[in-house]
Amino acid sequence: MKIVIIGGGASGLVSAIYAKNKNNEVIVLERNSRCAKKLLLTGNGKCNYWNSNIDYTNYISDDLDVLKNIITNENKKEALNLFDSLGIIPYIKDGYYYPLSNKSSSITEALILECKLREVEFINDFLVTDIKKEKDKFVIKSNAEEIIADKVIVSTGSKAYPKTGSDGMGYDFASSFNHTIITPLPALTSLIVKRPLKNCKGVRCEVSLKLYEEDDFIKEEYGQMQITDKGISGICTFNLSGIINKGLNKNKKETIYVNFLPSLNLNEKETITFLQNRESKITGRNIEQLLEALLDYHIVKVILKSSNINSNKCFNELNKKEQSLLAKNLISYPLEIVETDSFNHAQVCLGGIKLSEINPKTMQSLKEENLYFTGEILDAAGPCGGYNLAFAFITGMIAGKGVNNA
Repeated sequence: MKIVIIGGGASGLVSAIYAKNKNNEVIVLERNSRCAKKLLLTGNGKCNYWNSNIDYTNYISDDLDVLKNIITNENKKEALNLFDSLGIIPYIKDGYYYPLSNKSSSITEALILECKLREVEFINDFLVTDIKKEKDKFVIKSNAEEIIADKVIVSTGSKAYPKTGSDGMGYDFASSFNHTIITPLPALTSLIVKRPLKNCKGVRCEVSLKLYEEDDFIKEEYGQMQITDKGISGICTFNLSGIINKGLNKNKKETIYVNFLPSLNLNEKETITFLQNRESKITGRNIEQLLEALLDYHIVKVILKSSNINSNKCFNELNKKEQSLLAKNLISYPLEIVETDSFNHAQVCLGGIKLSEINPKTMQSLKEENLYFTGEILDAAGPCGGYNLAFAFITGMIAGKGVNNA
């Protein structure tokens, strides 16, 4: 068979490794001058490629019942065995897997080398403009030439981070074969709020974030939050961004409540008592000075202003209403989310090809025989921490095996 893989990213390269055998000609078509451009940038160039907690329940998808048949224990084990066979030794920190070299190039070069050793053909700078089915063959066209294939694996990525080549063209290919595309939305990206934290740009702080949609609690995340000129960023915000975008797309009100003192684990009443005790212990300080030992002074100023409190007063000089509002803003500061950052700054996409239209055992389309899809083009988005690369590797592996077994 002649098998063409469109896209030389994470899932495309793994697809090629499994698809190639002595009877198959396998060609990877890559629009960039080299493969795995986005993979090289992953994890700030360190490539967090896996997580010890990979499970289908950690992903957002309209078809989790299908996803659970893709992310199985057997498939996870085989994908990890692949990296072991490629000589990748993991450095594991808090469940996050990195190559021991701490360089994403170790992953990309290992995958590309394995493809070359198996005699996979690479054609770089090849921009696919159209795919057609003529009788039992696929005709893959670029502006300059066309390639005929028996089977096609589409591994083009989503619309996230388009400067790496993922501009959403794969959705058009899938649509032309009657696939349903769940609206792609930016995910794992920063959040834009209605009232930004003024003069706090660049400040980082350990927080807990509670997300509410309308009046319903949705999810809580812990970690380091970075304040931007338009809102908030950081892994804990990234992990909420996909859910938020999905809600905003349905005109839902999305609000995050920031606990600036998560390590103290206090409710509002306990926070008041804590500040009262703190003031009696650390004398001669006004409320601003009392809080600056706990929080960055830029945040302190914002909280005091939001609470309409004179910073020169001592805590015990505040009336009960002022004390209550201050305590509330310290442990549950409201930020109304108006939108997320764009595809240009998103690590992945929410949405994509509906999983119920894919055979989870082969990744073959249920709409068109001998057409396969892998990776981020599919409707499955995970949090930060290697989940999305794991999905790319697993689906690439399944598709590569699938073209030989289907």
